[in-house]
Amino acid sequence: MKRLLRHPATQAVLVWLGGLYLIFALRTTRWVLDGAEHLAPCAAGQTTVAVFWHERLALMPMLWLTLRRMDHAQRGHVLVSQHRDGRLIGSVMRRFGVGLVFGSSRRGGAASLRTALPLLARGEHLIMTPDGPRGPRRVAAPGVAQIAALARVPVLPCAAQTSRRRVLRSWDRMVVPLPFGRGVLVCLPPIAVARESWEAAVPRIAAALTAAADRADRLCGA
Repeated sequence: MKRLLRHPATQAVLVWLGGLYLIFALRTTRWVLDGAEHLAPCAAGQTTVAVFWHERLALMPMLWLTLRRMDHAQRGHVLVSQHRDGRLIGSVMRRFGVGLVFGSSRRGGAASLRTALPLLARGEHLIMTPDGPRGPRRVAAPGVAQIAALARVPVLPCAAQTSRRRVLRSWDRMVVPLPFGRGVLVCLPPIAVARESWEAAVPRIAAALTAAADRADRLCGA
């Protein structure tokens, strides 16, 4: 079974099915944006590193779809690990018009910096999960603060939740949306990261991500 799951043809089918399911589940959910004033600068041209906890990854294509509705010219890239699972997730995200940057906050960090910084310099957004790809859950690695500080762009803390969902028994307690629910996308105030004190921003980013997730849960009655 493991050999079958690793086969490229099997993974291609899984990507195709996973993408179709996510499109169906997210499109049939009635979404509300909480914190539109914090997302609006991104649509107006402010380059951003958008971040959320790994557990909300399956819900967060709505962040990109919402931003693209505000300005169809927006371009962004998600940072995914070079591990097989990361490539699978990245391939699904491609279906939503998001580019890929391979690396992670723990592995391939130098490579991801070399790729991410020019993208940010061109005005394109970067999307990251600071506790991915393997955890620990809700513990932010320093990569997001380092990238934001070097690029001189703010960090946008985000989260989402839906009233109809399944929570997997994975390390991150991944939330998988079910169709025909009510969803909320939360964006909190951007966090500025100074080059000379980027380390101090890491706990602030982690606290903001948890606050965003908690707010999304409350607004959805979770």
